Amino acid sequence: MQKREQAISLAFTGASGAPYGLRLLACLLESGCTVHLMISAAARVVLVEEEGMKLPGSPEACERLLSERMNAAPGQLRVYGKEQWFSPVASGSGAPRKMVICPCSTGTLAAVATGMSNNLIERAADVVLKERGKLLLVPRETPFNSIHLEHMLKLSNLGAVIMPAAPGFYHQPQSIADLVDFMVARILDHLEIEHHLSSRWGYGTPTQIENA
Repeated sequence: MQKREQAISLAFTGASGAPYGLRLLACLLESGCTVHLMISAAARVVLVEEEGMKLPGSPEACERLLSERMNAAPGQLRVYGKEQWFSPVASGSGAPRKMVICPCSTGTLAAVATGMSNNLIERAADVVLKERGKLLLVPRETPFNSIHLEHMLKLSNLGAVIMPAAPGFYHQPQSIADLVDFMVARILDHLEIEHHLSSRWGYGTPTQIENA
């Protein structure tokens, strides 16, 4: 049986930033993690617009498609619908202790900050918070209004990690993929998962260090 420490809950919601979510999913699977994936209806629309990826309607078909595309091992990727309340992520007795919402819409941010559980994504996040696990939220919005900031502060005070999708440039990115990898690398750092996606500050080329 897979240990919960090796499992991650991952949710895609309706903010722009589908490339971040897909790259993170691929990296988690490559690292050997079991991934419990939830995809909102709005996230499906974003996936079509940003990645040209139209997912099947049923969680089972979606699971098969993504598992094949990302070479997941049998049973390594599990996909749930928005009302699959009997899934492991819906209960503290079965849920992974780590969860990432990437990208995280401001609507989902608000729901999680106020303790809503109207769908499985919100419930899964609530479970991680109540079990004192690690919840990472990756909002992709600009600018933020005071309501957004208040929700972020509230979640931060509850122990969640707010990681706006704001990649750095000190690693001299040459492509959009490099920018995506920068953000995914920071997420993996907080999940304590080894990676080699981008250079770290102070460990780059001599030119980078000399010019720092």
